[in-house]
Amino acid sequence: MPHKSSGELLLQKEKGTAKKAESFYKNQVRLSLNEKMREFISNQTMAFIATSGSDGDCDCSFRAGEPGFIKVLDKNTLIYPEFRGNGVFASLGNLKENEKLSLLFIDFVYDQVGLHINGTGKIFNTDDLRSALKEKGYPLFSEKIKSAGKIEYWVWVTVEEAYIHCSKHIIKMVPEADSRALNWGTDDFKKKKGGFFHTKALK
Repeated sequence: MPHKSSGELLLQKEKGTAKKAESFYKNQVRLSLNEKMREFISNQTMAFIATSGSDGDCDCSFRAGEPGFIKVLDKNTLIYPEFRGNGVFASLGNLKENEKLSLLFIDFVYDQVGLHINGTGKIFNTDDLRSALKEKGYPLFSEKIKSAGKIEYWVWVTVEEAYIHCSKHIIKMVPEADSRALNWGTDDFKKKKGGFFHTKALK
């Protein structure tokens, strides 16, 4: 049964869209990932991840990697790496307090369509991930993990629902040569444009 918040039901009644919404729930929302969704995720190089802490404060963050950096284990399970960042751990900190999370994948280049995934996330270090994968009979991805010196944690996502983000307002982007390798994973303040918004305190 798709999640239906009391707020959205109230607004559907107010605007007279309950029938339209019910059609969306029935035809688009799935409680697990079908084959097309799994294929779509395996081709993506970016995702937006939303979390909130126990106090309700929210965080939305961007993640990127090579195609398939977010790995689908089965129709209800995927894992993604948390690369070394600014040391704040806003997303992971929220997951420590509240396991609920949402992921949004958008293909701006080819199909111009998106996929929402809602579920729960649990934090693993690499050794614990290996143990969990082995225990549940999943592939170990050993080569990827061995070369993942910049990965600090992994997040194990249990999918509760998945549904389309239609192409209506998704703009078309034309890919260029991937320049991320030049500064990928850098901690250099200038190279990662840490001063772009001029927020650093003046001395």
